[in-house]
Amino acid sequence: MADQPELTGLRRNDAYGWHFQYLTIIGLLLATITFAQASLADLTSSYRISRYKNVFSVVATPLEVLITTLYGSLVSVDRELVIPKEFQLGLVPDVGFHAVPAVLLTIDYLLFSPPWTISFRQALSLSTAFAFAYWFWVEQCYRHNGWYPYPIFEYLTMPWRILLFCFSGALMAGSTEVLKFLYRTVNGGG
Repeated sequence: MADQPELTGLRRNDAYGWHFQYLTIIGLLLATITFAQASLADLTSSYRISRYKNVFSVVATPLEVLITTLYGSLVSVDRELVIPKEFQLGLVPDVGFHAVPAVLLTIDYLLFSPPWTISFRQALSLSTAFAFAYWFWVEQCYRHNGWYPYPIFEYLTMPWRILLFCFSGALMAGSTEVLKFLYRTVNGGG
């Protein structure tokens, strides 16, 4: 990474893809949309909005579990694989960005939502499509910016990045299945 230009906060703010280069930010956006729909559905008693919220939840919740799992795993090895030294976060924002959304979405699913009807095959297809869409987006941002949003991508060759995104898609699908199992355990029927 020695040839990587100095990435100041200003440079990152002006970068192609802005903060939406980061999976964490994309996850936070989907979580926010999910919770906004839940709030609106509660305020209006709208079944239609509630259904939209449940559709978003099928993507947002496993994605946030994936983000929490990947982030926690990588940080336990080396924090600078995920966040450059000059952008390290304090404990409260770190947990707020990387764990709280997964916990809150999981609680919402387990206690306040209907069971998901997505099959493992559908979850794997959806998760893999999401993983590869994000990979293509990351590569597009790299072509414009000359740097990757996460330092780990700088260390991995293209075949290893492909493997990482395949693994992430499978892990997200696995998260969906674990969440469905927990739902059945908490709510009966499993």
